[in-house]
Amino acid sequence: MVQRPEYIKDSIFSLVGAQADALGLECYVVGGYVRDQWMGRPLKMDIDFVVVGSGIALAKEVQQQLKPRPKLTVFKNFGTAHMNFEGVDLEFVGARKESYNRNSRNPEVAAGSLQDDQNRRDFSVNAMAICLNKDRWGELLDPFGGIKDIEDKILRAPLDPDQTFDDDPLRMMRAVRFAAQLNFKVSTEALMSIRKNASRISIVAPERTAQEFNKILAVPKPSYGLGLLFTSGLLEQILPELCALQGVEEVEGQLHKDNFYHTLEVVDNLSRTSEDLWLRWAALLHDIGKPRTKKFIKGTGWTFRGHEFLGGKMVSKLFKRMHLPTDARMKFVIKMVQMSSRPAALSDDAVTDSALRRLLFDAGDDIESLMLLCEADLTTKNEKKKRKYLQNFKHVRTKLKEVEERDQIRNFQPPVTGEEIMEKYGIGPCREIGQIKEGIKEAILEGDIPNEREAALRKMDELAAQLGLA
Repeated sequence: MVQRPEYIKDSIFSLVGAQADALGLECYVVGGYVRDQWMGRPLKMDIDFVVVGSGIALAKEVQQQLKPRPKLTVFKNFGTAHMNFEGVDLEFVGARKESYNRNSRNPEVAAGSLQDDQNRRDFSVNAMAICLNKDRWGELLDPFGGIKDIEDKILRAPLDPDQTFDDDPLRMMRAVRFAAQLNFKVSTEALMSIRKNASRISIVAPERTAQEFNKILAVPKPSYGLGLLFTSGLLEQILPELCALQGVEEVEGQLHKDNFYHTLEVVDNLSRTSEDLWLRWAALLHDIGKPRTKKFIKGTGWTFRGHEFLGGKMVSKLFKRMHLPTDARMKFVIKMVQMSSRPAALSDDAVTDSALRRLLFDAGDDIESLMLLCEADLTTKNEKKKRKYLQNFKHVRTKLKEVEERDQIRNFQPPVTGEEIMEKYGIGPCREIGQIKEGIKEAILEGDIPNEREAALRKMDELAAQLGLA
């Protein structure tokens, strides 16, 4: 018997069970809700019900009993129905068995028993079911030893893992995601099967793969899941640009660090200070330009000049390929990757206020995110060096604050508009307008004039005279 929750979902269970009894149907709550309840994890606001018979018929009866009555969405082709009641997603499905064509992810579905339904589940810990019928209320059915696997913290396929992953290749990503979220191991048999079937992930819609990848990246310590993706062969299929970072090369006794494992450390470091998924993406991709820019220069050693700029260009292609958002979120990741080395270059005591103003101008409201990324990029094992670098970044933060308070450069807008310039000199749109605006901006960033309107107007007149407009 499993201890049931005592809030809203408990009354939902009673209602669903009563309506199932009235219809003469067997009904069970299954999947992740049962697993998380047993583990004592925070319960998600979604519950899956399996009905031996028509899940749609039961959903309709439950809907009629709820006040206020929720909207019911029916998917007849799949034999499922969904509703949301007071923030809780309720999914009803008829027990089924599936058979797959080798070249398709779309199964042939037929009505089946509870056992058939449990056989098709991805992992033993997700195949447990609790009966909601009155005469068997709370009875746990655990045909594949899910409880023991929870105790052993291991993920196993209920049946042959080759068949499990071949039927639905996304389950390979789900194995890594669950391992990362639950801090479980993937069984040896399952891991070997994923390595064998990794190329099959290519038939999965990119947005579904990206969704699982985002969940792996969102855990408190992403490196575990990212490492599993790498060792299982899935990462090579999804993000070959990241795999290209792996390895160390030596020339004339000089080595460069393994940028792949360095990247995993950076992602973990950042994850301790930020839950921002897109900043974590920036940490993951901040060095992807290095393999293509790597060069050994005699007397200098290994260089990666321009890797930030190239990396930013690669982000755009990567996001489009993976069907990740190409809106402001992608632009933020590109910006962070391309600026990722800027603060480190300003940690010297001799850095000018002009350089700090330019950093503030370019980073804008994202300056704090950029600083977090740069601090996470410190992965040296030399504690003395690490303390020194962190102190340098602290110094940069102090100087940035001073410059910002004095010059108000963040989200800088030129004190003089193009319309004002045209009106003052009686001209229409032309190249000279842009030259004057750019000249005023440069004078402010260089510290030649304060970020004030009167000073900008005087500079405008000076520039206009140089261009023969005054």
